[in-house]
Amino acid sequence: MDSSFIRTRISELRVKKGVSEYKMSLDLGHSKGYIQGISSGKAFPSVPELFYICEYLGVTLQEFFSPEIHDPQLVNELYTLAKDLDAEDLQVLIDTAKRLSK
Repeated sequence: MDSSFIRTRISELRVKKGVSEYKMSLDLGHSKGYIQGISSGKAFPSVPELFYICEYLGVTLQEFFSPEIHDPQLVNELYTLAKDLDAEDLQVLIDTAKRLSK
């Protein structure tokens, strides 16, 4: 992985969240062009800042660096809903997921 992956992943997840570069920059407490600078390759987030970006996007660092997870925000939402289900309901959810993945 390289810096272009990080730039692309931030843009991909930002778009899925439905937020503009401008809004995300301001929400993170930066100047209005901060995210645009990262997206264009003019800037690069520090490690602590990458943690904040992941938190803002609703993903873990592991999910951020797992390109095979296309919608980590939705995966997190499903996990949040599923973690309180009993075993029988979890099995129904698993069976449904298996049927949908075919």
